[in-house]
Order: sequence, then C-alpha cells, then structure tokens
Amino acid sequence: MTENKRPVNSHRAYHAHVYFDAQTLEFASRLVHEAGERFPVKIGRVHEKLVGPHPKWSCQIKFTSHDFDQLVPWLDENRNGLSVLVHALTGDEIEDHTLYAWWLGDSLKLDLSVFDSSSIED
Repeated sequence: MTENKRPVNSHRAYHAHVYFDAQTLEFASRLVHEAGERFPVKIGRVHEKLVGPHPKWSCQIKFTSHDFDQLVPWLDENRNGLSVLVHALTGDEIEDHTLYAWWLGDSLKLDLSVFDSSSIED
C-alpha cells in the first residue's frame, strides 16, 4: 500500500471514486449503495468500463463538506482493500484530480490528458 496524505475537508463539494474490477464488482456496488443509504450523497452509475481519467472500473459518490467528516472515514474503514480517490470540486479538473486529491488505499495513475480536449462522463 502506498502512503497517502490524509484527506482534508477544505472545499464545498467533493467526489469519491471507488475503483473495482470484475472480482470486486459485487462488493463495490454494495459499498456505494450502502453509502447512499447511510449518508445524504448522490451515487453515480457503477461503470463496468473505463470513464474519464479513471484507470479502472469505478463508481462516483458526490457529496458536500457537510458530509465529508463522516463519509470519508466510513469509506476508508469499509472499502476492504479497494482504492478510493477523494477529490474536491473547484471547477479546475486538473487541480481537483491532483492538488486537491487524496487516496484511500493504493493510489492509481489517472489519465489527466482527458481534461485537455473534452469533458468527462460522470
């Protein structure tokens, strides 16, 4: 596991991207749907394909600073080895996915080139 900086609640809105593969799809789907039941968050589609800068299948959780301090530790405690990217939503996609990004678990290399030419699908 890589050593990561601790997530900081310093913005108004965030995404968490839960990464998975075919073997962990069922667990990841249960995890994000449980997050949606426990917290007032918006759960995106469970993508069984690569989307945007994401190097693995993923599901997005959209939340605000109000839920950050409860949701992020819960995700970290319950992710069972899955990598989760938590990043701010400031309007600057590059900074959001680099400067304002934190990893729960192993970090993955994002394809930031997608931000140069087009917007990404959530």
